[in-house]
Amino acid sequence: MGDPRLTIARRELATLRSEKTIVLALLIQLFIAAFSSFLVVGLVSLYDPGSVEGYETTVGVTGDAADDLLRVVDEQPSMAGTAYDSQAAARTAFRNGEVDAVLLADRRAGRVFVTATVPDGSVRTTVIVVQLRDALSTFERTERDDRASFLSSTPLDLPPRAGSTPYYGFSYTVLLPLLCFLPVFISGSMVVDSVTEEVDRGTLELLRVAPVSTVDIVDGKVWASAALAPAQAGLWLALLDFNGTTVRHPLALLAVVAALALLVVTLGATIALLSPDRRAAQFLYAVGVLVAFGGSTLLPYSPVNTVARLAVDSVGATYPLLVAGYVALGVAAYVLLRRAVPRIELGE
Repeated sequence: MGDPRLTIARRELATLRSEKTIVLALLIQLFIAAFSSFLVVGLVSLYDPGSVEGYETTVGVTGDAADDLLRVVDEQPSMAGTAYDSQAAARTAFRNGEVDAVLLADRRAGRVFVTATVPDGSVRTTVIVVQLRDALSTFERTERDDRASFLSSTPLDLPPRAGSTPYYGFSYTVLLPLLCFLPVFISGSMVVDSVTEEVDRGTLELLRVAPVSTVDIVDGKVWASAALAPAQAGLWLALLDFNGTTVRHPLALLAVVAALALLVVTLGATIALLSPDRRAAQFLYAVGVLVAFGGSTLLPYSPVNTVARLAVDSVGATYPLLVAGYVALGVAAYVLLRRAVPRIELGE
Protein backbone atom coordinates (compact mmCIF):
# COMPACT_ATOMS: atom_id res chain seq x y z
CA MET A 1 0.00 0.00 0.00
CA GLY A 2 1.32 3.43 -0.99
CA ASP A 3 1.56 6.50 1.15
CA PRO A 4 -2.04 7.41 2.15
CA ARG A 5 -1.17 11.10 2.08
CA LEU A 6 -0.29 10.87 -1.62
CA THR A 7 -3.51 8.98 -2.26
CA ILE A 8 -5.52 11.74 -0.60
CA ALA A 9 -3.56 14.39 -2.52
CA ARG A 10 -4.32 12.67 -5.84
CA ARG A 11 -7.99 12.45 -4.84
CA GLU A 12 -8.01 16.18 -4.13
CA LEU A 13 -6.50 17.04 -7.50
CA ALA A 14 -8.91 14.72 -9.29
CA THR A 15 -11.92 16.52 -7.80
CA LEU A 16 -10.77 19.85 -9.27
CA ARG A 17 -12.50 19.02 -12.54
CA SER A 18 -15.87 19.24 -10.81
CA GLU A 19 -15.12 22.66 -9.32
CA LYS A 20 -16.32 24.92 -12.13
CA THR A 21 -15.33 28.17 -10.40
CA ILE A 22 -11.74 27.05 -9.88
CA VAL A 23 -11.47 25.63 -13.40
CA LEU A 24 -12.79 28.93 -14.81
CA ALA A 25 -10.24 30.88 -12.75
CA LEU A 26 -7.45 28.66 -14.05
CA LEU A 27 -8.61 29.11 -17.64
CA ILE A 28 -8.70 32.90 -17.23
CA GLN A 29 -5.14 32.89 -15.91
CA LEU A 30 -4.07 30.61 -18.76
CA PHE A 31 -5.64 32.98 -21.28
CA ILE A 32 -3.88 36.00 -19.75
CA ALA A 33 -0.49 34.27 -19.72
CA ALA A 34 -0.86 32.77 -23.19
CA PHE A 35 -1.91 36.03 -24.84
CA SER A 36 -0.03 38.44 -22.59
CA SER A 37 1.76 40.14 -25.49
CA PHE A 38 -1.60 41.21 -26.92
CA LEU A 39 -3.48 41.86 -23.70
CA VAL A 40 -0.75 44.00 -22.17
CA VAL A 41 -1.25 46.67 -24.84
CA GLY A 42 -4.89 47.14 -23.92
CA LEU A 43 -4.33 46.77 -20.20
CA VAL A 44 -1.56 49.36 -20.19
CA SER A 45 -4.04 51.90 -21.57
CA LEU A 46 -5.92 51.52 -18.26
CA TYR A 47 -2.74 51.33 -16.16
CA ASP A 48 -1.17 54.39 -17.85
CA PRO A 49 -3.54 56.23 -20.24
CA GLY A 50 -0.71 58.50 -21.36
CA SER A 51 0.99 55.60 -23.09
CA VAL A 52 -1.82 55.16 -25.60
CA GLU A 53 -0.43 55.47 -29.10
CA GLY A 54 -2.24 56.34 -32.29
CA TYR A 55 -4.34 59.11 -30.73
CA GLU A 56 -3.16 62.66 -31.38
CA THR A 57 -4.34 65.46 -29.13
CA THR A 58 -4.67 68.90 -30.68
CA VAL A 59 -4.08 71.68 -28.16
CA GLY A 60 -4.90 75.34 -28.57
CA VAL A 61 -2.26 77.52 -26.87
CA THR A 62 -2.69 81.19 -26.05
CA GLY A 63 -1.40 83.80 -23.60
CA ASP A 64 1.81 85.76 -22.94
CA ALA A 65 3.94 82.61 -22.61
CA ALA A 66 2.25 80.81 -25.52
CA ASP A 67 5.40 80.61 -27.67
CA ASP A 68 7.48 78.80 -25.04
CA LEU A 69 4.65 76.45 -24.12
CA LEU A 70 3.81 75.77 -27.76
CA ARG A 71 7.37 74.55 -28.44
CA VAL A 72 7.10 72.08 -25.58
CA VAL A 73 3.66 70.86 -26.70
CA ASP A 74 4.90 70.25 -30.26
CA GLU A 75 7.80 68.18 -28.90
CA GLN A 76 5.46 65.78 -27.10
CA PRO A 77 4.53 62.53 -28.83
CA SER A 78 0.93 62.34 -30.05
CA MET A 79 0.38 66.06 -29.42
CA ALA A 80 0.10 69.02 -31.76
CA GLY A 81 -0.24 72.66 -30.76
CA THR A 82 -2.04 75.53 -32.44
CA ALA A 83 -1.38 79.16 -31.46
CA TYR A 84 -4.29 81.58 -30.96
CA ASP A 85 -4.11 85.35 -30.55
CA SER A 86 -6.67 85.49 -27.74
CA GLN A 87 -8.31 83.34 -25.13
CA ALA A 88 -11.69 83.93 -26.74
CA ALA A 89 -10.48 82.62 -30.09
CA ALA A 90 -8.99 79.51 -28.46
CA ARG A 91 -12.19 78.77 -26.53
CA THR A 92 -14.27 79.25 -29.69
CA ALA A 93 -12.07 76.71 -31.47
CA PHE A 94 -12.52 74.35 -28.52
CA ARG A 95 -16.31 74.65 -28.62
CA ASN A 96 -16.31 74.06 -32.37
CA GLY A 97 -14.23 70.90 -31.98
CA GLU A 98 -11.20 72.29 -33.79
CA VAL A 99 -8.95 71.54 -30.80
CA ASP A 100 -9.22 68.93 -28.04
CA ALA A 101 -7.99 71.18 -25.23
CA VAL A 102 -6.91 74.74 -24.50
CA LEU A 103 -3.89 75.96 -22.54
CA LEU A 104 -3.79 79.58 -21.37
CA ALA A 105 -0.24 80.52 -20.32
CA ASP A 106 0.18 83.94 -18.69
CA ARG A 107 3.26 85.48 -17.04
CA ARG A 108 2.56 87.23 -13.75
CA ALA A 109 5.17 88.45 -11.25
CA GLY A 110 7.93 86.48 -12.96
CA ARG A 111 5.96 83.25 -12.96
CA VAL A 112 4.01 81.35 -15.61
CA PHE A 113 0.44 80.40 -14.72
CA VAL A 114 -1.23 77.83 -16.98
CA THR A 115 -4.98 77.20 -17.10
CA ALA A 116 -6.16 74.08 -18.91
CA THR A 117 -9.57 73.49 -20.46
CA VAL A 118 -10.50 69.89 -21.36
CA PRO A 119 -13.72 68.10 -22.40
CA ASP A 120 -16.20 66.71 -19.88
CA GLY A 121 -15.36 63.41 -18.19
CA SER A 122 -14.84 60.42 -20.48
CA VAL A 123 -12.14 57.94 -21.43
CA ARG A 124 -10.96 60.44 -24.03
CA THR A 125 -10.71 63.10 -21.31
CA THR A 126 -8.48 60.83 -19.22
CA VAL A 127 -6.04 60.41 -22.09
CA ILE A 128 -5.99 64.17 -22.77
CA VAL A 129 -5.43 65.05 -19.10
CA VAL A 130 -2.52 62.62 -18.78
CA GLN A 131 -0.92 63.95 -21.96
CA LEU A 132 -1.30 67.54 -20.78
CA ARG A 133 0.19 66.62 -17.42
CA ASP A 134 3.29 65.22 -19.12
CA ALA A 135 3.58 68.29 -21.35
CA LEU A 136 3.29 70.70 -18.43
CA SER A 137 5.81 68.69 -16.43
CA THR A 138 8.26 69.01 -19.33
CA PHE A 139 7.46 72.72 -19.58
CA GLU A 140 8.26 73.16 -15.89
CA ARG A 141 11.62 71.46 -16.31
CA THR A 142 12.40 73.63 -19.31
CA GLU A 143 11.53 76.82 -17.44
CA ARG A 144 13.69 75.77 -14.50
CA ASP A 145 16.65 75.03 -16.77
CA ASP A 146 16.31 78.38 -18.58
CA ARG A 147 16.25 80.35 -15.31
CA ALA A 148 18.82 78.35 -13.36
CA SER A 149 21.56 80.95 -13.97
CA PHE A 150 19.42 83.74 -12.44
CA LEU A 151 18.65 81.96 -9.19
CA SER A 152 20.35 83.05 -5.99
CA SER A 153 19.57 79.73 -4.31
CA THR A 154 18.97 76.21 -5.59
CA PRO A 155 15.28 75.22 -5.51
CA LEU A 156 14.05 71.77 -4.66
CA ASP A 157 15.10 69.15 -7.19
CA LEU A 158 12.47 67.66 -9.45
CA PRO A 159 11.87 63.91 -9.31
CA PRO A 160 14.05 62.03 -11.81
CA ARG A 161 12.50 61.13 -15.12
CA ALA A 162 11.22 57.59 -15.45
CA GLY A 163 13.50 55.57 -17.65
CA SER A 164 11.29 52.57 -18.43
CA THR A 165 8.28 52.21 -20.70
CA PRO A 166 4.84 51.68 -19.16
CA TYR A 167 4.70 48.27 -20.87
CA TYR A 168 7.83 47.17 -19.03
CA GLY A 169 6.58 48.47 -15.70
CA PHE A 170 3.11 46.98 -16.12
CA SER A 171 4.43 43.56 -17.17
CA TYR A 172 6.76 43.14 -14.19
CA THR A 173 4.97 45.04 -11.41
CA VAL A 174 1.34 44.17 -12.19
CA LEU A 175 0.94 41.30 -14.66
CA LEU A 176 3.65 38.99 -13.31
CA PRO A 177 2.68 39.32 -9.61
CA LEU A 178 -0.95 38.82 -10.60
CA LEU A 179 -0.16 35.54 -12.33
CA CYS A 180 2.10 34.41 -9.46
CA PHE A 181 -0.18 35.24 -6.53
CA LEU A 182 -3.62 34.36 -7.90
CA PRO A 183 -2.76 30.62 -7.86
CA VAL A 184 -1.59 31.04 -4.26
CA PHE A 185 -4.88 32.60 -3.15
CA ILE A 186 -6.92 30.04 -5.09
CA SER A 187 -4.97 27.19 -3.48
CA GLY A 188 -5.79 28.52 -0.03
CA SER A 189 -9.46 28.82 -0.92
CA MET A 190 -9.41 25.26 -2.27
CA VAL A 191 -8.15 23.76 0.97
CA VAL A 192 -10.76 25.73 2.96
CA ASP A 193 -13.53 24.30 0.77
CA SER A 194 -12.05 20.81 0.87
CA VAL A 195 -11.78 20.55 4.66
CA THR A 196 -15.13 22.19 5.42
CA GLU A 197 -16.95 20.04 2.85
CA GLU A 198 -15.47 16.87 4.32
CA VAL A 199 -16.81 17.90 7.73
CA ASP A 200 -20.18 19.05 6.37
CA ARG A 201 -20.83 15.88 4.34
CA GLY A 202 -19.50 13.54 6.96
CA THR A 203 -16.98 12.02 4.57
CA LEU A 204 -14.14 12.95 6.89
CA GLU A 205 -15.32 10.24 9.28
CA LEU A 206 -15.20 7.71 6.44
CA LEU A 207 -11.61 8.70 5.69
CA ARG A 208 -10.65 8.30 9.32
CA VAL A 209 -12.03 4.75 9.35
CA ALA A 210 -9.20 3.85 6.99
CA PRO A 211 -5.75 3.29 8.51
CA VAL A 212 -4.84 6.98 8.25
CA SER A 213 -4.56 9.62 10.91
CA THR A 214 -6.07 13.09 10.94
CA VAL A 215 -2.60 14.48 10.30
CA ASP A 216 -2.31 12.30 7.18
CA ILE A 217 -5.65 13.61 5.90
CA VAL A 218 -4.62 17.22 6.42
CA ASP A 219 -1.20 16.51 4.88
CA GLY A 220 -2.76 15.15 1.71
CA LYS A 221 -5.08 18.11 1.31
CA VAL A 222 -2.34 20.64 2.04
CA TRP A 223 0.11 18.96 -0.34
CA ALA A 224 -2.37 18.91 -3.21
CA SER A 225 -3.39 22.54 -2.81
CA ALA A 226 0.12 23.87 -2.16
CA ALA A 227 1.63 21.98 -5.13
CA LEU A 228 -0.89 23.42 -7.56
CA ALA A 229 0.27 27.04 -7.18
CA PRO A 230 3.96 26.66 -8.22
CA ALA A 231 2.91 24.29 -11.02
CA GLN A 232 0.58 26.95 -12.42
CA ALA A 233 3.14 29.71 -11.88
CA GLY A 234 5.77 27.68 -13.76
CA LEU A 235 3.42 27.32 -16.73
CA TRP A 236 2.53 31.02 -16.64
CA LEU A 237 6.24 31.98 -16.58
CA ALA A 238 6.91 29.76 -19.59
CA LEU A 239 4.02 31.36 -21.49
CA LEU A 240 5.16 34.87 -20.55
CA ASP A 241 8.67 34.08 -21.78
CA PHE A 242 7.22 32.69 -25.00
CA ASN A 243 5.35 35.99 -25.48
CA GLY A 244 8.49 38.06 -24.99
CA THR A 245 8.35 38.87 -21.26
CA THR A 246 11.65 37.44 -20.07
CA VAL A 247 11.74 36.33 -16.44
CA ARG A 248 15.10 36.11 -14.69
CA HIS A 249 15.75 33.77 -11.74
CA PRO A 250 12.68 31.60 -12.45
CA LEU A 251 13.69 28.92 -9.93
CA ALA A 252 14.06 31.44 -7.11
CA LEU A 253 10.75 33.00 -8.11
CA LEU A 254 9.01 29.61 -8.08
CA ALA A 255 10.55 28.91 -4.67
CA VAL A 256 8.95 32.11 -3.35
CA VAL A 257 5.59 31.15 -4.88
CA ALA A 258 5.80 27.63 -3.42
CA ALA A 259 6.68 29.00 0.03
CA LEU A 260 3.83 31.52 -0.03
CA ALA A 261 1.45 28.84 -1.27
CA LEU A 262 2.41 26.58 1.63
CA LEU A 263 1.97 29.48 4.05
CA VAL A 264 -1.43 30.53 2.66
CA VAL A 265 -2.70 26.96 2.36
CA THR A 266 -1.64 26.30 5.94
CA LEU A 267 -3.58 29.40 6.99
CA GLY A 268 -6.64 28.19 5.08
CA ALA A 269 -6.45 24.69 6.56
CA THR A 270 -6.09 26.08 10.07
CA ILE A 271 -9.13 28.33 9.65
CA ALA A 272 -11.19 25.46 8.20
CA LEU A 273 -10.27 23.18 11.10
CA LEU A 274 -11.15 25.80 13.68
CA SER A 275 -14.30 27.00 11.89
CA PRO A 276 -15.85 24.09 9.92
CA ASP A 277 -18.73 26.23 8.59
CA ARG A 278 -17.86 26.87 4.94
CA ARG A 279 -19.15 30.43 4.63
CA ALA A 280 -17.59 31.56 7.88
CA ALA A 281 -14.29 29.86 7.03
CA GLN A 282 -14.12 31.43 3.56
CA PHE A 283 -14.92 34.85 5.02
CA LEU A 284 -12.23 34.54 7.66
CA TYR A 285 -9.75 33.26 5.07
CA ALA A 286 -10.48 36.12 2.66
CA VAL A 287 -10.15 38.75 5.40
CA GLY A 288 -6.98 37.16 6.76
CA VAL A 289 -5.32 36.99 3.36
CA LEU A 290 -6.30 40.55 2.46
CA VAL A 291 -5.00 41.94 5.73
CA ALA A 292 -1.77 39.93 5.61
CA PHE A 293 -1.05 40.60 1.92
CA GLY A 294 -2.08 44.26 2.13
CA GLY A 295 0.08 44.78 5.19
CA SER A 296 3.05 43.09 3.53
CA THR A 297 3.03 45.67 0.72
CA LEU A 298 4.20 48.24 3.26
CA LEU A 299 7.41 46.30 3.79
CA PRO A 300 10.50 47.11 1.70
CA TYR A 301 10.87 43.43 0.75
CA SER A 302 7.21 42.63 0.15
CA PRO A 303 6.23 39.59 -1.95
CA VAL A 304 5.29 41.81 -4.91
CA ASN A 305 8.60 43.68 -4.70
CA THR A 306 10.52 40.42 -4.38
CA VAL A 307 8.85 38.80 -7.39
CA ALA A 308 9.35 41.89 -9.56
CA ARG A 309 13.03 42.25 -8.60
CA LEU A 310 13.75 38.58 -9.20
CA ALA A 311 12.04 38.77 -12.58
CA VAL A 312 14.10 41.75 -13.80
CA ASP A 313 17.36 40.58 -12.17
CA SER A 314 17.46 43.58 -9.83
CA VAL A 315 18.68 41.58 -6.87
CA GLY A 316 21.46 42.02 -4.37
CA ALA A 317 23.40 39.83 -2.02
CA THR A 318 20.48 39.71 0.44
CA TYR A 319 17.99 38.12 -1.95
CA PRO A 320 19.15 34.49 -1.50
CA LEU A 321 18.61 34.99 2.21
CA LEU A 322 15.23 36.59 1.53
CA VAL A 323 14.11 33.65 -0.61
CA ALA A 324 15.35 31.26 2.07
CA GLY A 325 13.38 33.30 4.62
CA TYR A 326 10.15 32.85 2.66
CA VAL A 327 10.77 29.11 2.43
CA ALA A 328 11.53 28.88 6.15
CA LEU A 329 8.36 30.82 6.98
CA GLY A 330 6.19 28.50 4.88
CA VAL A 331 7.76 25.35 6.32
CA ALA A 332 7.49 26.65 9.88
CA ALA A 333 3.78 27.38 9.46
CA TYR A 334 3.22 23.88 8.04
CA VAL A 335 5.09 22.22 10.92
CA LEU A 336 3.05 24.17 13.46
CA LEU A 337 -0.17 23.07 11.76
CA ARG A 338 0.84 19.40 11.86
CA ARG A 339 1.58 19.66 15.57
CA ALA A 340 -1.69 21.45 16.25
CA VAL A 341 -3.98 19.12 14.25
CA PRO A 342 -4.28 16.39 16.91
CA ARG A 343 -5.43 19.03 19.41
CA ILE A 344 -8.13 20.53 17.19
CA GLU A 345 -11.64 19.14 17.39
CA LEU A 346 -12.88 18.39 13.88
CA GLY A 347 -16.54 19.03 14.51
CA GLU A 348 -16.92 15.97 16.70
